[in-house]
Amino acid sequence: MAQQVGKGAVDAVLIPANDINVEDELARVCSDPGCHNYGASPGCPPNVAGPAAFRKWLKSYEQALFVKIEVPKESLLSHEYKDIMRMLHEVIADIEQEAVKTGHPKSKGFAGGSCKELFCSTYTDCNVLERNSECRNPGRSRPSMSGFGINVSKLKEKAGWKDNNQAVQNKTGDIEMAAVYGLVLIGSIADT
Repeated sequence: MAQQVGKGAVDAVLIPANDINVEDELARVCSDPGCHNYGASPGCPPNVAGPAAFRKWLKSYEQALFVKIEVPKESLLSHEYKDIMRMLHEVIADIEQEAVKTGHPKSKGFAGGSCKELFCSTYTDCNVLERNSECRNPGRSRPSMSGFGINVSKLKEKAGWKDNNQAVQNKTGDIEMAAVYGLVLIGSIADT
């Protein structure tokens, strides 16, 4: 298995920001055929700025950190899914906050999944959307990469990461592994 690089992350690659492919069609998948989280949180469409805004932001960034977390594939298909995706959001938030502390104040993190589903599923509504109030989890949740049209498959190619379906030997035999991904734009430019 890959080397641990932080809380839950097994690998991270610094890539040029202009290597990030953004595709409108990928963001449209959220609404058509439709994700069950569409409209449920401020980090998912239609409540995010979308691909056009992301392309504009990219012009103000030179680099990004692409992060991978490996987990047993069966975990992604079980009740553990939400725990894994919460961990992804938290890892990306930690990296973003560390980048800010170390002189990159305009850094922005992106993860996968809806923050409403992952952090506020026990609430009937979202504070931000329903009350125009503060997020219950601002230090943990990050917007979804999907809503911005970020092509994760092409990022994996640029990072040199192969498809993540591989077996890892442990004491009880082989375990098929899978991965989830996050991205942090590293920025210190004042106008982003």
